[in-house]
Amino acid sequence: MDSNNSSAASADLNGASTSTNGNPATTPKTNGNGPCRGDDSWEEITIDVPWGTVAGKWWGPRNRQPVLAFHGWQDNAGTFDRLCPLLPAHIPILCIDLPGHGKSSHYPKGMQYFIFWDGICLIRRIVRLYGWENITLLGHSMGGALTFMYAASFPEEVDKLINIDIAGPTVRGVERMAATTGWALDKFLDYENLPIQKLPCYSYEEMIKLVLDAYDGSVDEESVKVLMRRGMLPVPPEVQKDGFNFVRDLRLKVSLLGMFTMEQVLAYAKQIRCKVLNIRAEPGMNFQNPQFYAEVIETMRKHAKLVIFEKVPGTHHLHLVTPERVAPIISDFILKS
Repeated sequence: MDSNNSSAASADLNGASTSTNGNPATTPKTNGNGPCRGDDSWEEITIDVPWGTVAGKWWGPRNRQPVLAFHGWQDNAGTFDRLCPLLPAHIPILCIDLPGHGKSSHYPKGMQYFIFWDGICLIRRIVRLYGWENITLLGHSMGGALTFMYAASFPEEVDKLINIDIAGPTVRGVERMAATTGWALDKFLDYENLPIQKLPCYSYEEMIKLVLDAYDGSVDEESVKVLMRRGMLPVPPEVQKDGFNFVRDLRLKVSLLGMFTMEQVLAYAKQIRCKVLNIRAEPGMNFQNPQFYAEVIETMRKHAKLVIFEKVPGTHHLHLVTPERVAPIISDFILKS
């Protein structure tokens, strides 16, 4: 089924719960594909998983199968907050906080984040929970690497794949992987054993500036504020400090063990059969191996039903900073391809 399937399971079944955002409805916008949804036309959902809950934002009608959307590394579901209101109102979109991000549970102590494999399994867990078929996937950056891998792993079960400024998982040479494994394991244990009292805390203004500087021009200040709606919380009372902490799990900083070689990614690219829309930002992400992006696209062209490749001016977070540039392209692909 596509996102218009009226028999799709509702997210308040099978272990998921919902809450409204508490904001009044706004007058719908319109674009060339019809009415868009309001900025506040979403509901908070939680899905029970063995380690706790996975959180998300469900935009649009609840009686249809949604587009499943996944954010980038150390971002959260809020990365799509400016894009979703510009997409057709009748297309539901479920934006997920990946484990350890946003409002989703952190993994228990002792567990590492193998972010690519974990993410593929999470998508599968959600799809099986609701019994969805012929799904449409939307991903930005790392989220796009996960959706790429899912589409390759379950090639007959994905209808459309929409990725923003990512072709497939970022590759890492075997020499670099070997050289950094020990460091990554030590950092993981350091973060795991860090007492809550030693977690860095900041004022709201410091937090916004810190994130703005860390993203190195990929986002503007207003975009940072959007991300931080789900990205920070007041310091817990027991810490006896004023300010805010990041909500993401510190262990995510060393979650990139188990990355892929170029040969592995190209092998997965050959498995993809669905219709593909890939939006490459210009200048976008400065990849270490930029030629590899084109190789993945060309490999998919040989095997997928359809591959549309669009270059769009903007930063790596163009869907958040300048969503009006990509919304018409995504809308057309969902509705007309």
